[in-house]
Amino acid sequence: MEQLEFLRNNLLEKVNISSEEMELLAPYFIPKTLKRKKELNRIGDVCKDIAFVTKGSLRAYSIDDKGTEHVSQLALENHWIADLYSLLSGKPSEFAIEAMEDSELLLLSAHNLDCIYLKVPLMERFFRKLLEKAYITTLQRFNSTISETAAIRYKNLLQNNSDLLHRVPLIYIASYLGITPESLSRIRKNMSL
Repeated sequence: MEQLEFLRNNLLEKVNISSEEMELLAPYFIPKTLKRKKELNRIGDVCKDIAFVTKGSLRAYSIDDKGTEHVSQLALENHWIADLYSLLSGKPSEFAIEAMEDSELLLLSAHNLDCIYLKVPLMERFFRKLLEKAYITTLQRFNSTISETAAIRYKNLLQNNSDLLHRVPLIYIASYLGITPESLSRIRKNMSL
């Protein structure tokens, strides 16, 4: 499927965008390929783009004082990824965004985000809905981290995102769940009994 058609289908999940509006938007989305293990954004850089994944997978992560990585976002096809704090504030990012597989993206810069709001006002509604969903997901993750066991968090991830388990290394899934790879291994072993 062509990248812009893939994008249009994603937009149609939240707003009723016309072919004419899509034509106005197309020049603002810049295609980018990213090889596995290459970064879209580095810690300390200002995040300049929001990325729509049309092929492949990406992760956003931070690194603590001990050098341990903490995965905050996982994005497969049909998902958006960015350090929204850095993108919207213009401040240096505390997150790196890296391809876990060879990936194809459509990038929309912060500047162009404002431009498309003017050209296609419907896009403000789309991104508001996208931000609302991101906020709800963040709250749910926070609440599950403090109120559910790691085994329950893993089972929920399995139910809601089974594709992740086939494509994302378990070390990143463990980090995303806030547990060690050894703990995830024990949980997986107990589930198979």
